[in-house]
Amino acid sequence: MELDRIDAHLLDLVQRNNRLASEQLGAKVGLSASGVQRRLKRLRSAGVIEADVSIIRPKAVGRNVTALVLITFERGRADIIDGFKQAMRKVTDVMSAFCVAGQADFVLLVTANDVESYEDFTRRLVGEHPNIKRLETMIILDRVKAGFTVPIASVASVAYSLRGA
Repeated sequence: MELDRIDAHLLDLVQRNNRLASEQLGAKVGLSASGVQRRLKRLRSAGVIEADVSIIRPKAVGRNVTALVLITFERGRADIIDGFKQAMRKVTDVMSAFCVAGQADFVLLVTANDVESYEDFTRRLVGEHPNIKRLETMIILDRVKAGFTVPIASVASVAYSLRGA
């Protein structure tokens, strides 16, 4: 899918504030409200826009412990990795999960109500995935920045390919 500069500008605006009305977006990019809606619908259908979300401060909802968890498996078999990927998509304590290259196989961003709840999470995780060789926890002391904003090129035409995305 080819993105033009209006698409890029729209993407930049909605990823910073997805509550802007079509009329407001249109005024900023030079389109009518219906033109904005058509473009956003196309961008969602093509998978360029994956989701429209609100970012919640974990402590505001009682999630007082946030941790980065590095997971290393005993063996890097594809079936083990694929099974872990599927499992992580379902675990509500896991905010984000990344399959990575390097010393660990996965990096998880996890929240818990307290240290005891986090310990329960790790026990369940290791119990349900016996091929975990190592689990390393880094407790987050201060969230300096949170978001999903992707830098959008401000060139006239941005090539975007869904292959590999």
